[in-house]
Amino acid sequence: MASGRARILVAKPGLDGHDRGIKVVARALRDAGMEVIYTGLHQTPEQIASAAIQEDVDAVGMSCLSGAHMTLFPKVVELLKEQGAHDIPVFGGGIIPEADIAKLKAAGIDEIFTPGATTKAIVDWVNEHVANKQEA
Repeated sequence: MASGRARILVAKPGLDGHDRGIKVVARALRDAGMEVIYTGLHQTPEQIASAAIQEDVDAVGMSCLSGAHMTLFPKVVELLKEQGAHDIPVFGGGIIPEADIAKLKAAGIDEIFTPGATTKAIVDWVNEHVANKQEA
């Protein structure tokens, strides 16, 4: 966060083609003063992890509506760790069953936002976790 602005990468992993929600989140983060990098649709976990490292981001947010969140989200976390970026907070959202949330958190996803989460809640969480990362 050398510029003083948090850099947040937002991504749509897998074959899910619905991007309205991630665009709303991206705009809310940007409107809150963050620099947002949106990787676009149909990204592989490898592309997301690589972009996060290349862009030197402070956090990664992903959206998945296809049901593949149990595979895609943990794979991004695993790739970040393998590449020495274990300190980048990762959050996700989408159509994620309540029963999967604890499993995703155990796999290293820091927070999950389900339908109905407000953009304020997401912005507040990102602000808190990026600030905590910067203080560490």
